[in-house]
Amino acid sequence: MKRQNPWLPVLLWTLISFATLFPIYWLFVISLKQPFDLFSTPDVILRSFFWKNYQDVLTNETLRRYMINSLVISSGNAILVTTLGFLACYALTRFDLAGKESIFFWTITNRMAPPAVFLLPLFLLLTQVYRIGDFSLADSRLGMILVYCSFNLPFAIWTLRPTVEAIPKELDEAAYMDGASPWMVLYDIVFPLARPGLAVTLILTWVFAWNEYLLAATLTNFNARTLTTGLSEYVTTTGTAWGIMAAISMLTLIPALIVFSVVQRHIVAGLTFGAVKG
Repeated sequence: MKRQNPWLPVLLWTLISFATLFPIYWLFVISLKQPFDLFSTPDVILRSFFWKNYQDVLTNETLRRYMINSLVISSGNAILVTTLGFLACYALTRFDLAGKESIFFWTITNRMAPPAVFLLPLFLLLTQVYRIGDFSLADSRLGMILVYCSFNLPFAIWTLRPTVEAIPKELDEAAYMDGASPWMVLYDIVFPLARPGLAVTLILTWVFAWNEYLLAATLTNFNARTLTTGLSEYVTTTGTAWGIMAAISMLTLIPALIVFSVVQRHIVAGLTFGAVKG
């Protein structure tokens, strides 16, 4: 039997890692260059560090507000969507509901159309329908959380469905025989076993809301603008502040890395949970 060369997989994964990480490294290089160096001969190796781009970003009160908006909207959306998706999957997989397969299919159809199709209806809902006196969901954090919820909830339901289905129903029945209520079964039995899938759903929905641009740029004006929409403010008729935009982009990676590091031990388990049934 011919022995496989062990260096080939190492070389392959090295090339893939380089192709994945080099754009991030190049973004970091641009963020530390002075404006006149950006249009000179490209230099992959940093010769000097121009930290003023980061200083301008971190001391900008408007960008700090955008960062807080992004954190609040992304975290609120991820928690709400994961909670509702988990409850929906529990109900649809544990109870014999009429037409539940049709309900599953209907939820995913909401993701088949591009988000741009919903821009006008969402704008009218936020500005005219959901208005009580002077209160309006337009250009508000709560409004953006609910908007992202409408797109992320179907994805969360389909992501969590295999996880909840893989948990044996016999555990529920045993708990009911011991006198547990449905909420006790949900919290004490199903929830601990579904944590890997919940972690994956939480991180994916969080990243979607954190990186989203089109809806935030259209449905927000000032109060609820996010960090991704703030990038467009540095593209003007007089030029583009590439260094500051690169610095903002590097800073947007930090919260995502923190979230990934917190739930990383659940990600692999969550992606494979329920894939094979015994």
